[in-house]
Amino acid sequence: MKRRVPRPAELAPLLGFRAPRLGGQRRLADALTIADLRRLARRRTPRAAFDYTDGAAEDELSLDRARQAFRDIEFHPTILRNVAAVDTSRTVLGAAVAQPFGIAPTGFTRLMHTEGEIAGAHAAARAGIPFSLSTLGTASIEDVQAANPHGRNWFQLYMWKDRDRSMALVERAAAAGYDTLLVTVDVPVAGARLRDTRNGMSIPPTLTLRTVLDALPRARWWFDLLSTEPLAFASLDRWPGTVAEYLDTMFDPTVTFEDLAWIKKQWPNRLVVKGIQTVEDARAVVDLGVDGIVLSNHGGRQLDRAPVPFHLLPHVAREVGDDTEVLLDTGIMSGADVVAAIALGARFTLVGRAYLYGLMAGGEAGVARAIEILSAQVSRTMRLLGVTSLDELGPGHVTQLHRFGRGVGPSSQ
Repeated sequence: MKRRVPRPAELAPLLGFRAPRLGGQRRLADALTIADLRRLARRRTPRAAFDYTDGAAEDELSLDRARQAFRDIEFHPTILRNVAAVDTSRTVLGAAVAQPFGIAPTGFTRLMHTEGEIAGAHAAARAGIPFSLSTLGTASIEDVQAANPHGRNWFQLYMWKDRDRSMALVERAAAAGYDTLLVTVDVPVAGARLRDTRNGMSIPPTLTLRTVLDALPRARWWFDLLSTEPLAFASLDRWPGTVAEYLDTMFDPTVTFEDLAWIKKQWPNRLVVKGIQTVEDARAVVDLGVDGIVLSNHGGRQLDRAPVPFHLLPHVAREVGDDTEVLLDTGIMSGADVVAAIALGARFTLVGRAYLYGLMAGGEAGVARAIEILSAQVSRTMRLLGVTSLDELGPGHVTQLHRFGRGVGPSSQ
């Protein structure tokens, strides 16, 4: 074999040097999936705050099953279609969205990262997707509106035992221009979130020997918490007990369908009921005239072994899909999950943990990276399925594979 010295001109195309990036930028750019962001989040966030986001109720079976349901799907692509351009936008609850997913309401968000809901609202505004603020949020209704003045802001309502206090928040959301009210109905009491109990999760977090030791490799998180404005909540300033204890003092176990009808009369814009877990309840709330429903088991954080929303979706879509808009959350960890939900009848989806993993991994830039990952996965999955718009997706594109036999009961109807 004859050898020679390579010429510089021949080496130039092979050189792949890039401009250096700062550590945080590099870590986020190298995250290719939501699972990658979760790993970053776990390294950067104290255990109690991370577990509050990552955990679910009791044995966490509902969350595990919801994620497994999305893994247990089979796509059926069509071939030889022109998919050079795909359109991921559609009209949801009366207005346009750029992607078939939005940011779900999450509580105590500044505990995850000091930028909290404002980071989410900014990133949602740039992406053209809705941002949902929780009753248990750590930014005010007005501050979120200021962060996303021209985008879509949704407000999530828990009905408290103090009805006047609840409706005062509703009035503020209406005055601030929020276009949709999400009434959450699956919280008569707080679920048994055992990670939070074991961690002594409190508001704000307390410094104990355990939390100090946990903080040593995560000093930046504590520095941000202690050097920025004290935590303030949409609903309270401070609570001396655990999160679970606070939730049990707030939630009203007496709320009924009559209360829902009363709330609807008070709210001037779109109203969506979040927490539907049976076909019968879907029909009941739709008959009250609501604008949409969210199939959700609260991310597995309330009743463990609750129905998997993705499994329930086709049944509910057939029953009420012509009468109202069906949304879905719980278990979504990729854009492929979003596409599967749209194909089986969801008009729109909401992501909670996926957004929070990005927030914990890198603040606003991390949220933007999570949205970017999901958006790219949605577009790529659509192309590989041979569709160019969300309306082309249908049940023929997806099969739900069931690793367990279907039981007898409402879920088998």
